[in-house]
Amino acid sequence: MEILANVLVVAVAALHVYILVMEMFLWQKKPGMGFHGFDADLARRTAAMAANQGLYNGFLAAGLVWGLIADDPTGYRVQIFFLGCVIVAGVYGAVTANRRILFAQALPSALALAAVLVAG
Repeated sequence: MEILANVLVVAVAALHVYILVMEMFLWQKKPGMGFHGFDADLARRTAAMAANQGLYNGFLAAGLVWGLIADDPTGYRVQIFFLGCVIVAGVYGAVTANRRILFAQALPSALALAAVLVAG
């Protein structure tokens, strides 16, 4: 179960690295604009906000990687904390921005958290 938990945590971390890249570096390019369906003008006007969001997603990914490489009990606790943060962010995003965030962000994190708790 520990291997499954680690794989799921890596997947959630990778998702947040992907979001970081989309929001910080590709926001005003075709892949970034397609990420949320924005046109070039809206992407230009929201680029600073998106870069800020991307940076926060990078912090989530970094925290999850830290949790994977840190010795226990610290690593275990860090994984629980950061997965909880991702779940809260996903639920909030689903309520305030787009319902699909619940399935793209919160659900994978909840599954990873469950696996970490069972493996722990």
